Amino acid sequence: MRFLLAAFCAVLTFIIVALIVLFVKRSQSVNVFHRLRRHNVVDKTGKAKENEPLVQRAYKFIKQASKPFSAWNAARNLDFKLKQAGIPLYGAEFIVVLVISAVATTFLVYIVTLNLMFAPFVGAMAPMFILVWLSFLVRRRRNSFTEQLGDCLTTVANALRAGYSFQQAMDVVAKEMEPPISVEFERVMTDIAMGVSLENALDQMNTRVGSSDFDLVVTAVLIQREVGGNLAQILDTISETISDRIRMKREINALTAQGRLSSWVLICLPFAMAVFCWMFNREQMQVFIDEQMGHYALAFALLMELIGYIVIQRIVDIEI
Repeated sequence: MRFLLAAFCAVLTFIIVALIVLFVKRSQSVNVFHRLRRHNVVDKTGKAKENEPLVQRAYKFIKQASKPFSAWNAARNLDFKLKQAGIPLYGAEFIVVLVISAVATTFLVYIVTLNLMFAPFVGAMAPMFILVWLSFLVRRRRNSFTEQLGDCLTTVANALRAGYSFQQAMDVVAKEMEPPISVEFERVMTDIAMGVSLENALDQMNTRVGSSDFDLVVTAVLIQREVGGNLAQILDTISETISDRIRMKREINALTAQGRLSSWVLICLPFAMAVFCWMFNREQMQVFIDEQMGHYALAFALLMELIGYIVIQRIVDIEI
């Protein structure tokens, strides 16, 4: 029985590794299939060309298994989060990945500990860590977008002065600048090519990005298109304002670096001490695995770790 569980766990682990490879390859791919899949213009029978057949089969399995989850509201919410993170997956497919990670983690922990009470608890934590990782990707991508926004506005303003239309200036940004801002403007150009108005395309991009700085840009562009005015000069002014906010935010990050470091120490130190005690005093640590009171203590410790991390992040997170 234990051998079968180990074999099944190995297969699940291989699937997860294959999916990670697939995510990386799909994120870096320039295939038209990957770029148009979000806009539902690829035929359902279309297949992406991948070099690894096993990765193809793994993704095909994920795609088939995700169909029952397509109607869930959680799948729609995850679909939006994945767009914000720049991950070319649907929300239903991501739910399947979460389920696989939970099952695989549960079997791994059970094989190591042979504890049916502790393994499901740790398995349920795996999707939570993946969701936290997804939120981290969304936040990092939004920050990268904001960092590029000043240069983007300068590029658009210079293109307008050179005689380009606003739509042509956006095309210059999509072709010349680096991701993620080039990817977002490329998506806007694709939406416009498919018949979406410029106003709606910019509004959808503003919703995906979730940046207050870009919201100011969209508002200025829409007002200028209604009442007229020198858009290049307006964008230059907004660019200077955004640059000042970014500089101020960097100064605040420097001043709050100690608090942010404390939060990471709070998270990492208990796990490092647990590994140290497991290596040199395993009998004492075995209490957390064998005894029911140890399970409660471990769960309480993890909960307090999470609360402490959230409190510190709230303290050092200063809105500008």
